[in-house]
Order: sequence, then C-alpha cells, then structure tokens
Amino acid sequence: MNISPARESILKKIRKALTQSTPLPFPQSEGNSSVFQPSQQELEVQFAEQFSKLQGKFVFCLNRQELAAQLQQVIAHNKWDKIYCREDVLRTDLAASGFNQFTHPDVASCDAAITSCEWLIARTGSIVMSAGQQSGRTVSVYAPVHICIAYASQLVYELKDGLQQAKEKYGANLPSLITFATGPSRTADIEKTLVVGVHGPKEVYVFLVDQ
Repeated sequence: MNISPARESILKKIRKALTQSTPLPFPQSEGNSSVFQPSQQELEVQFAEQFSKLQGKFVFCLNRQELAAQLQQVIAHNKWDKIYCREDVLRTDLAASGFNQFTHPDVASCDAAITSCEWLIARTGSIVMSAGQQSGRTVSVYAPVHICIAYASQLVYELKDGLQQAKEKYGANLPSLITFATGPSRTADIEKTLVVGVHGPKEVYVFLVDQ
C-alpha cells in the first residue's frame, strides 16, 4: 500500500507521541479523592436509614440469640414454611443459636432464602455479595424473599471501601462476580411506573448483628 508523505508524517508524530508519556493536566479531577463528606453518623444508623428508604426491611440484633429469635418471629408472622439456606457456616451458627428452620432443599420453590454477605455499604444502603460466597450467584436473586445476615464488623462507609476490602480479602484471586444489591428488585421501564420484584426478590431483609 502506498502511503503519501503527509500521511507518513502524521504517523511518525503519532508513534513519537506514544513513546513519550504525557502528565495528566488536571490530576485532582481523576477521582483520587471522594466527593462525599465523611459520615457524621454511626455506620449502623446510616445504613439502616438508607436501606429503609429503598424499601428494605432492617432488623438490629444485639447478639446471635436475639438474631435467632427475631428470625423466628419474622418467619412466623409471614407464615413462611420453605426456608432455604445453602451456606454451611451460616447454618451451623444459626443452629447453635437455636434457629434450624432452613430445611427446604430447593431455592427455586422456597418462600425465603437466607444468605450472608461480604460487606454493607452505609452511604447507599447496599449489600455487597460475591461469587466467592457459598450461596454463589443465584440464591439472593431467585428467591422471592432474600434474608441477609450481616455483622457490624462488615459495615463500610463507601463503595470504594467495599472494593478495597475485596482486594485485601481475595488479593489477585478476585471472585468472578462482585455485586451490589441496593434494596428489592425494581424497574420503571413500562410507562415509568415503579414495579417491585420483577427481576429478583420482592422483599429484602437485613438482620444486622452487633456482635
């Protein structure tokens, strides 16, 4: 292919430019610092407020015994019979605290599913989950009701804090999926009318255990 002198001159300039790094003209605009002010509230309070605004249902528990009692009360009130839980460690901890109503074997036909989480994001009221958990990708999405068990030590303020925690926990072996679930599934695609529970759970509970 014949290249004109003008085109060759342009290509030479491009090659030269690519071999020499150019400093960023406005380094402070590259997102190195957060635009959000540090929280003035306790993270538990801020998460509860934001999560509740998103139609999530928040339950605070002082300890694991209170967690078991609160779980039993919510399940009895809603008359759920088919409770699914796939995570062995979570099942063992709940059973040790007096709760063992997770006998249903199939997430596709359960009334509610119980999972743990990776972290909770206080500023947005989001639950961070990953494919690295035993529940995997499906449990929190397929069940009509998602019940998440979390601990106060899993609270972080901002999204970037959650991602930093993931890097520290998994290192170079990050899970194939890290997802941020912010309240029940909802969409307004049809006539801009908000509908809840179309592409995922209709209800999401977070039981936050203080210790």
